[in-house]
Amino acid sequence: MDHRSLLQVLRNHHLSINNVGGFMPRQQKKIPLSVALLTLSVASHSALAGVTQEVEDALNFYHYGKNGAVKIDLNTRYENVNQGDVMTKPIGGVPAKQQPDTANAVTSRLRLGLLSPVFHGLQGYAEYEGVYAMDSNYNSTVNGKSQYSTVADPYVSELDQLWLSYAGFADTIIKGGRQRIKLDDDRFIGNVGWRQLEQTYDSVLITHNNQQLFGLTVNVGYMGNVKTFTSTTENINAPILNVNYKLGDYGNLVGYGYWLGYTEQENYNKSNQTYGLRVTNYQKPGDSFKVSDNYGLLYTAEWSIQSDYQNSLQKYTVNRFNLMGGLTAHMFTFQGAMEQLDGVGQNKTFITPLGTNHAFQGWADLFLVTPKDGIRDVFGTMITSLDKGSVALTGVYHAFYDDTGSVHYGDEWDFMATKKFGKHYSVLAKYAYYNADQYNTDTQKIWLQGNISF
Repeated sequence: MDHRSLLQVLRNHHLSINNVGGFMPRQQKKIPLSVALLTLSVASHSALAGVTQEVEDALNFYHYGKNGAVKIDLNTRYENVNQGDVMTKPIGGVPAKQQPDTANAVTSRLRLGLLSPVFHGLQGYAEYEGVYAMDSNYNSTVNGKSQYSTVADPYVSELDQLWLSYAGFADTIIKGGRQRIKLDDDRFIGNVGWRQLEQTYDSVLITHNNQQLFGLTVNVGYMGNVKTFTSTTENINAPILNVNYKLGDYGNLVGYGYWLGYTEQENYNKSNQTYGLRVTNYQKPGDSFKVSDNYGLLYTAEWSIQSDYQNSLQKYTVNRFNLMGGLTAHMFTFQGAMEQLDGVGQNKTFITPLGTNHAFQGWADLFLVTPKDGIRDVFGTMITSLDKGSVALTGVYHAFYDDTGSVHYGDEWDFMATKKFGKHYSVLAKYAYYNADQYNTDTQKIWLQGNISF
């Protein structure tokens, strides 16, 4: 199959946007573009490589990141959630345990972005984001289908990003508008990148990156609104500060302060101020302090303290401890870790309302909100890469307790396999099983996903 034949196949299975509420209308029985391309990539790798280069050249205005580009990201996902009995709170009734119906969600997410050329240090970006639900037997949190388990991917479209940046000062970028913000490991400030809709911020962020001055990176900003991953808007007054100092080959020392003042009554319980210190040499698989060519050491040590702020419902002070040690050996990474978020009662727990919390404390998402008695997560991770790094396999085991270690909440097993086809195409299979003891309910989640990104 040559690339012209391949292009004709893609035209026969094209993706069209026909209204602001989503794409791929119900009456059309077309193969999602992500599935079509990923299937063809296996059958005709050389032909797809030629088409990919043509698409890449067409979308970039001379030099990507400097003179502008069109950005496209298409993500198609199947998510299945099967749970035991959960506590329900009927209006005017008595809370009771009831098993929700199994959720089956098949969704496609499209992002279309336009990055402007640089003009005297100025650059702008606008991005549309839309989710279409092909199988909507799930509780999206806003669709009224509370009889199903939750898959927090609503069928909606929105303005995801709209920002203007200025880079006319040495080593400094000033960016204002609706933007993606990701700091450190996304534990406190992140984009919730796992969900189909991402979380963005109406904010001003100043980033100063001076590698000549001890490898110092400073992020200082102010956030006025949060566009959440369920497409709601939360008003907030939030100054943020994050200072990262590079310790040569030994890693990074980070200090931070986040002051989250929610201004709407229904969100007062999220208000908090947090300060912390973090020392780590691990940001992504492959990072380590090299002992030899094939072996390396990993570490993270972090302490945070959090207290009430502005409209908090309670006066409180709690701590967080985050410790990890590990090693890399050839293509394997092994980690042992403990993260503890303290709790001293209702609305007096260590929380991270703006973090990418799916990445922490188990992929089954049973601890997105910290229990009133806190949580201690003791876990081990193994990661390996195959086929020159194009295949990654991950396994994680969690044991959950209250912050004293005396109450066993439950255990969880997580597994994930990813495969990349060049720079732009990937597939993923992911599994999570939470075995409840004294907190929440047995939960199994299964994901299958295909992604195209230019």
